[in-house]
Amino acid sequence: MTLPRLPTDAAISGRANNAPRAVTGSQRSLKRGDVSSSHAISVRRLLPLLLLAVAGALFMLLGGRHYLTFAALAENSEWMRGLVARSSVVAALCFIAVYAGQTAVSVPGGAILTIAGGFLFGLWPGLLYVVMGATIGATAVFLAARAGLGGLAKRAGPRANRLKAGFRADAFNYLLVLRLIPIFPFWLVNLVAALAGMRLAIYVLGTFLGIIPGSFVFVSLGTGMGDVVAAGRAPDLGIVFRPSVLLPIAGLAVLALIPVLYKRRQAGHERQSE
Repeated sequence: MTLPRLPTDAAISGRANNAPRAVTGSQRSLKRGDVSSSHAISVRRLLPLLLLAVAGALFMLLGGRHYLTFAALAENSEWMRGLVARSSVVAALCFIAVYAGQTAVSVPGGAILTIAGGFLFGLWPGLLYVVMGATIGATAVFLAARAGLGGLAKRAGPRANRLKAGFRADAFNYLLVLRLIPIFPFWLVNLVAALAGMRLAIYVLGTFLGIIPGSFVFVSLGTGMGDVVAAGRAPDLGIVFRPSVLLPIAGLAVLALIPVLYKRRQAGHERQSE
């Protein structure tokens, strides 16, 4: 009877040495899978923002900007007024959708559309439709940017994180100031708010309220556009920079900053007392 041959010490040590290699190989494959999966997720999250950018580029390349001019508005004014007269509800919904789309793809022409709102619908309805369209479009950019660029904010350095925390602590007031006085482009404020991790409700409310004063000026300008078109002239878009218009809006921005300054001062006194 032949006994089974026992494994030698060399065979046992060889198997032991091969085991870590197998584990390491599986770990590498898992890591590669994680990287490819995270890459797919990041691309998927960027897709809405990329689609908005592509839509804006196509709009400009295909000559869409020529439709967002005062000349185009004056040329088609009778047709648009006829549409409003036939069905004011449909015309209002179409206007809000067009304004939201223009804001979402971030192409020039917001001032002309705002004037058109006053021209077609009057002061208060026009103001409401303008603010609604702008808020909807800005919210679309905000959500797309938050989904696609949220990871960048998480990987920011300590200084950037401190700035983000300070912005989020008084997000409503800061956003209100940026909307009241458009120091930075409208689309840039949308992206910054998303990167700062601002809550959606605060963003929507701050945007809606913050754009009312400036929109009111241009909608008011649109209510008298019939006379401007009849005279063959163009509206004065620089009206918003006149002191009689700009100073009250700047005063509102200062009022929005007062709670922030008061809070910072109180925090400074508390640190000194400690």
